[in-house]
Amino acid sequence: MADSMMSNSHSLFQLHSSMADSMMSKAATMEIPISSNGDSRNLAEDDSLEQDLQQVMVSGPNLNETSIVSGGYGGTTEGIIPTSSIKDLRMKSRGVSIASSQIAACRLAHQSEDIPCIPGSNMHHGGSNSSMTAEEATRGVAVEKFDIVKKWGLNTYKCTKQMISERFGRGSRTVDLELEAQIEVLRETKRKYENVLHLARALTNHFYSMVQTQHALGDTFADLSQKSPELRDEFGYNAETQKLLCKNGETLLGAINFFVSSINTLVNKTMEDTLMTIKMYENARLEFDAYRADLEELNMGPRDAVTMARIEAAQQQYQIHKDKYERLRSDVSIKLKFLEENKVKVMHKQLLLFHNAISAYFAGNQQQLEQTLKQFNIKLKPPGADKPSWLEEQ
Repeated sequence: MADSMMSNSHSLFQLHSSMADSMMSKAATMEIPISSNGDSRNLAEDDSLEQDLQQVMVSGPNLNETSIVSGGYGGTTEGIIPTSSIKDLRMKSRGVSIASSQIAACRLAHQSEDIPCIPGSNMHHGGSNSSMTAEEATRGVAVEKFDIVKKWGLNTYKCTKQMISERFGRGSRTVDLELEAQIEVLRETKRKYENVLHLARALTNHFYSMVQTQHALGDTFADLSQKSPELRDEFGYNAETQKLLCKNGETLLGAINFFVSSINTLVNKTMEDTLMTIKMYENARLEFDAYRADLEELNMGPRDAVTMARIEAAQQQYQIHKDKYERLRSDVSIKLKFLEENKVKVMHKQLLLFHNAISAYFAGNQQQLEQTLKQFNIKLKPPGADKPSWLEEQ
């Protein structure tokens, strides 16, 4: 009997040893996944070991009724460890892990339903919203620029078509005969005044050269008067005459420069400003005729729904350009009126100055020449000052 019990215990111990060796060999050959920080995943290992224990318990004998003896046959019960306690410990550790995972999942579900977003999500959505806003703003600017280019191209096409039609005598144009006559007179006057300005500048240059020559000649006569005792008086008289002529010439040169400056302002600023307004008026007239011709062409076509919408849009554009044309026509009329009044005042003063200064100079009346400059508030530089030429001032 004792031999039979020892034989059963020995066979049971061999069975346990073989199962333990099988489990250890399988655990040794099993692939251990490594996380990002280099630690093994304990939960996956516990699950694998638990599955092996369950398979052993199903296929092998009932281990709940056996025990593992650590000290050999006949040992005390202090070293016996029931196998059911191992399973309980595995299940408890797994249950804790599963319970914690379920609690975390419930918390996440609750947060997704009740709480709007976590801080990281807010930052992500805020960045996406700002990027979408910037993209929409950029797209809006691009669309606006495209609309501007489209309108400009359509307007240019209509105006070019109208201009070609007028040039070949196929299109009609709006004409204000009285205003067109005044504009032509202004252009002719500007051409004549430009010629006066050109000649006055040439006179200034030549007269400035003559004054410089007289000044050099007076200095030469004075030097020869000192070095030629036998002709001292004759050289002295001529030196004084040239110096007087040079002084009067500088006074006359100041009057002529003032005359040239005033004519230049009248021609290249006042008249040019009026002509710029006239150019804007002519462009507005061309646009008005282009949209007028477009409206007339649409009115001659069929009257369906699409055409009526186009006629209404063309009518609006026609009215806009008509108002612009009439406003610029009124501006041109007013500027031409004020320009004529200003031209008369300026030329009356400048022509009187030019006449009095030239007459006094060639008459040798130095007092009258100086009085003329005072009358028109013309101030000359002091004799010692470096006076640049009129060309250098320009």
